Amino acid sequence: MIDLRQLREDPDRVRASQRARGEDVDLVDALLSADERRRSSSARFDELRAEQKTLGKLVPKAQGEEKAALLKKAGELSTAVKEADAAQNEAAEETQRLLLRLGNLVHPEVPVGGEDDFTVRETLGTVRDFEAEGFTPRDHLELGQLLGAIDVERGAKVSGSRFYYLTGIGALLELALVNAAIAQATEAGFTPMLTPALVKPRAMEGTGFLGQAAENVYQLEKDELYLVGTSEVALAGYHMDEILSVDQLPKRYAGFSPCFRREAGTYGKDTRGIFRVHQFDKVEMFTYVAPEDAEAEHLRLLEWEKQWLTGLELPFQVIDVATGDLGASASRKYDCEAWIPTQGKYRELTSASNCNEFQARRLSIRYRDGKQVRPLATLNGTLCAVPRTIVALLENHQLADGSVRVPAMLRPYLGGREVLEPVAK
Repeated sequence: MIDLRQLREDPDRVRASQRARGEDVDLVDALLSADERRRSSSARFDELRAEQKTLGKLVPKAQGEEKAALLKKAGELSTAVKEADAAQNEAAEETQRLLLRLGNLVHPEVPVGGEDDFTVRETLGTVRDFEAEGFTPRDHLELGQLLGAIDVERGAKVSGSRFYYLTGIGALLELALVNAAIAQATEAGFTPMLTPALVKPRAMEGTGFLGQAAENVYQLEKDELYLVGTSEVALAGYHMDEILSVDQLPKRYAGFSPCFRREAGTYGKDTRGIFRVHQFDKVEMFTYVAPEDAEAEHLRLLEWEKQWLTGLELPFQVIDVATGDLGASASRKYDCEAWIPTQGKYRELTSASNCNEFQARRLSIRYRDGKQVRPLATLNGTLCAVPRTIVALLENHQLADGSVRVPAMLRPYLGGREVLEPVAK
């Protein structure tokens, strides 16, 4: 959540942020009104309590009619105090409810608009000319079937649409990617983490996934738990209700977990293969830093993602995601989109988001710098979302006979294999 003082001091900036996101601007005025009621009712409660305490000291000393009058006044004050307490609690709850609906303030340099209004920061790698090489590229599903690596038919039979099996070399390829990603992150100073896939409501709400993203979250109502769509949730919750010391920062974690997404609102999109699925594994970077270091850390996360994709020898572009396509927690997000030959376009493989103090305020994660205690900043960045990475690898490194060249970086994790060979015609 944002700082209420910032809302009071510069409500126009918050309105502009909401407008850029395509969210409800009237929410700002409703929140200002609720906050004013909260503060005034709290002041009223304090005044009445002070008067009640003063009166309480006078009653034992009074006698006769004076004491009777004071006792009557004490009874009236007691009722007024209870009413004031109820009013301040109601106003505080309303303020909190509205505050949780408000998205993070977007960075002033973020391009304004919807999904297609991003700006391209840079393009890296070379897109292959398959026509010049004399063959038409196969898509990842056909290649996966030739390699004996992907089985979507049995995935659908067992679990439904958008589920799949990785088999044989496909399973080995996932393990290779995960091990390579964790190795890169560990070398960069991240602590490897295996995180829970089920979390309590507070962790999910605290990271901002029960607002605009709630429709894509799987909920286990009987157990009051949620399935995570990213290990970001568990990694953010790891230090909730804690106060870290400044000399512990930055804290960097690389979490590996299964991820679950309902993919609501994507009917008919990416239905072939494993690009958009309900369950997948992912290696996620997550960092805690002092707020003044957040922008520099954001660029560092992006560089680690670029290092990863360059090591996989994939052509990709880096985009600055537009305001209307940001998650509620992110003030700015960079995506790395790999070229997918059979689609003829770049598609998202990784993303890096700067959430500033937004998640830390909701989860009560602070740090102590001398005598000062304040919220810290959290950032997250995908290193390897396995299925999409497999899609990009198979399509970009395929050969005319249906085999697939293995990038040098992955070979040590695949027993030295240089090429994945077809197992079926």
